Amino acid sequence: MAEVVIRGVHKSYNKTPTVHGVDLTIADREFVVLLGPSGCGKSTLLRMIAGLEEITAGEIAIDGRVVNKLEPRERGCAMVFQNYALYPHMTVGENIGYALKVAGMRKAERKARVAEVAQSLGLAEMLERKPGTLSGGQRQRVAIGRAMIRSPKVFLFDEPLSNLDAKLRAQMRIEIRRLHQKLGATSIFVTHDQVEAMTLADRLVVLNQGRIEQIGTPTEVYRRPASRFVAGFIGAPAMNFMAGVMAPDGRIAIGSGTGTPVTIGVRPDEIKLVEAPLRGTLDFTVELVEELGTGQVLYGRSGELEMTVMRNGNAEAGMLPKPGQRRHLKIPMAAVHLFEAESGRRIELPPTRLAAE
Repeated sequence: MAEVVIRGVHKSYNKTPTVHGVDLTIADREFVVLLGPSGCGKSTLLRMIAGLEEITAGEIAIDGRVVNKLEPRERGCAMVFQNYALYPHMTVGENIGYALKVAGMRKAERKARVAEVAQSLGLAEMLERKPGTLSGGQRQRVAIGRAMIRSPKVFLFDEPLSNLDAKLRAQMRIEIRRLHQKLGATSIFVTHDQVEAMTLADRLVVLNQGRIEQIGTPTEVYRRPASRFVAGFIGAPAMNFMAGVMAPDGRIAIGSGTGTPVTIGVRPDEIKLVEAPLRGTLDFTVELVEELGTGQVLYGRSGELEMTVMRNGNAEAGMLPKPGQRRHLKIPMAAVHLFEAESGRRIELPPTRLAAE
């Protein structure tokens, strides 16, 4: 397999920049997920690695060789697309083996290789069927098989699960991860789905407006988001944000006051819901209760603030608040994330406590 090194890569369309100086090294056999909202540049970056988009500036190296001027077929990459891109008039076997046929491999050898790949993907009984008779998950496996058969140095996945329903997406995530472990391939996977990203990645690369916001393991990115953008993008339900100030003595307060303006963030599952008001708690009026089966999500307000609170586990009878009822929120200091109000960059918390104002 191969290491992929991206150095100072820029991309502009008609002088409009879309990717701004990306630097990234993807280790041999690593599974890296490029994550971000639509328009953040993740698919453009993937297509530049594949050679489907020209690089405006910078360079990309695969397996130690700069590939800027190489054709896609010369880069040692295989790409799996969102829309499968299968030939409808060909059988499953013909689709999987097409690249080998074009390369001039002998029929017997090609047939054996197709059978091997199909067996590994659970497609051995479907080789004579046409793509139109397959489910979405089966067609996606065929597309992966077509990429596998070339024995590429790098697998590139461009939102390959977006067209599948929720159950199939979950199944295909497991299959893709197992396949990666089996092949030991270098894999780069693009998605806007944080669940996909968190479950698949060895490392996440979070992109925003053509720039890298954070690189890290799923656990690192979730627990120590480098910016307000990352904190708000990762996690469901989304993190709560509140305006606050940091006083000269390091004390943090919600609301306005003397000190440095900051943004206080706290995840819904780390807020404690209490019935009686205690020192430092916030009043909370419940507006909507969402039942998840494994817990509940409560949406409501604390003064002018919109707040979301998540309760894990089944609520005892009569204990779950109803819309219109008041409760109180306790925010543990250990659960607080702090960000610069203007730049949104993370601030490491001082040894102090949160004060509600």
